[in-house]
Amino acid sequence: MTSHDDPPEFPLELDQQLCFALYSTSLAMTKAYKPLLEQLGLTYPQYLAMLVLWESDDLTVKEIATRLSLDSATMTPLLKRLEAQGYVERVRGVEDERQVHIRLTDAGRELKQSARDIPAEIYCASGSDIDAMLRLRGDLVRLRMSLNEYLDR
Repeated sequence: MTSHDDPPEFPLELDQQLCFALYSTSLAMTKAYKPLLEQLGLTYPQYLAMLVLWESDDLTVKEIATRLSLDSATMTPLLKRLEAQGYVERVRGVEDERQVHIRLTDAGRELKQSARDIPAEIYCASGSDIDAMLRLRGDLVRLRMSLNEYLDR
C-alpha cells in the first residue's frame, strides 16, 4: 500500500469485489459487441486486432500482441483466421524471417467503414453520458497502469 494508514477492511462477498465488477462488466460488454460484430463476421478478439491495424497498418505479430496485452501464440490463430477471411495478409520479414508482418488487404481497409457505427452503438447501450464514459475509461486505464506497475515490481 502507498498509504501509511491501516488498510480498510474489505468484505469477502462476491458483489463487493472490484475484480468481479470488472469481470462481469467485461463479459456484458463482450456480449453487447457480439451481434454487432457477427454482422461483420468478426469475433471480439479479431475486432480488437483490426482496430490496432486500422490505427497502424503493417505491424509484426509481436507488436499487435503487445498492444492487446496478449502473447504472440494467442495471436497467430486469430490472425490466420483474419487472413482466411481476406482481411489481412501475413508476410515474412525480409531482414528477419522469424518476424511475421500483418498487413491489411483492401477488404480489411474497407471493413473499417462497416465498423464505423459500432462505438456509437455500444455508447448507446451503456446508458451513460459521454463525460461519464470518458471518466470511466480514464479511471480504468489508470487502474490497469497501477496494476501493471505493481506486477512489474
